Amino acid sequence: MHQKSYRFLLSIGLIFIFSQTVLGGDLERRQAKRMHDRLTGVPATNSDINAMETLLLGDASGKSAASYAISSASGAASFYNVTIKNFAAPWTNEEQDVFVPLNDYTATVIGMVRDGIDFREILYGDIIYTDSTASNYSNTSNAYYEAMESQDLSAVLQQQTQSSVTGLPVSGTAGAITTRAAARAFFVDGTNRTMIQFTMRNHLCIDLEQIKDVSRATDKVRQDVSRSPGGDSRIYQNNCVGCHAGMDGLDSAYAYYNFEYSTDVESGQLSYTPGVVQAKHLINSSVFPSGHINTDDSWINYWRNGPNAYLGWNHAGEFDSKGNATGTGLKSMGVELAHTDAFVQCQVDKVFKAVCLRDPNNYATDRTERDSNMIPDFISSGYDMKQVFSDTAAWCKGS
Repeated sequence: MHQKSYRFLLSIGLIFIFSQTVLGGDLERRQAKRMHDRLTGVPATNSDINAMETLLLGDASGKSAASYAISSASGAASFYNVTIKNFAAPWTNEEQDVFVPLNDYTATVIGMVRDGIDFREILYGDIIYTDSTASNYSNTSNAYYEAMESQDLSAVLQQQTQSSVTGLPVSGTAGAITTRAAARAFFVDGTNRTMIQFTMRNHLCIDLEQIKDVSRATDKVRQDVSRSPGGDSRIYQNNCVGCHAGMDGLDSAYAYYNFEYSTDVESGQLSYTPGVVQAKHLINSSVFPSGHINTDDSWINYWRNGPNAYLGWNHAGEFDSKGNATGTGLKSMGVELAHTDAFVQCQVDKVFKAVCLRDPNNYATDRTERDSNMIPDFISSGYDMKQVFSDTAAWCKGS
């Protein structure tokens, strides 16, 4: 080979090798920055990017680098104060507004994520997060949490039992559902059906319209539901029953709960009176006097069977002779809902949308990754939500 040609080819080869090395390193740094930004919302320090780059070079999946970002000195505070707070805030109000002050609901979600608590307990645990003493917690005001919002929540929040902080009996606690914020949003006024609607929406990612089933038994539909709205009984049979048959069977678990206030709703508080069915469960009895009357807080899940069996009801509790799950009280109903395939997939889908900024159901590759890896990882981690954030950030790290 001619000497000039040899030198030319050698130069081209060296340039190619050098460019691949530079681009390779640049790739990992770009991925590290993207993961850190998505998880924390704040710029990473150069030392953290270096550390994440090293982790990515040793673990191309990106999971270890994502875990580092969540726990790093530059990222942890923002991950909890901003990312997780904004993640949970819409669950605490009917408007699903993210721009609401910190409250006991969001603080409890933040604490459970930080501590790796089995996230299913969000629907049934005797758990709440406060500061180290909880001495300033109030059943009638959110000011305590609003004052805490400016602090580093990754450091200040402490796990407490809800029963010891709020005075509810252990049997009356049901995770975030019995926090003051949830009660203010979903137990206030009305008939308490709002709570089942938003619990399904926020924690199973299901709207009632999606699970309408007119083939279920109607014996639990309350007196306040007309059996012939507008004088046409077909509307009831072909429409109203679809939601009310299942919903009214479950929301009797709320029979002893109310959010009580006099004139200012913001100074109200959650009320739980065992053995006393709240008046809101018995209103408008003249609409259909032969309808169901709640006499206690027992519930039945008619959605276990029929087309809504696809939600994956896994809790091995008590059943009637027709295979419908039954129970007493809100805590046991929370267990029924939390131990579903729908609950598990919902948490993964919500994190995926928050971190990857797209719906995993829109692309086959995303669905496969979620079903084959993210959901199994979430389950095997003991339902630790940090695992889901790490997995999704790693999957969407870019190239």
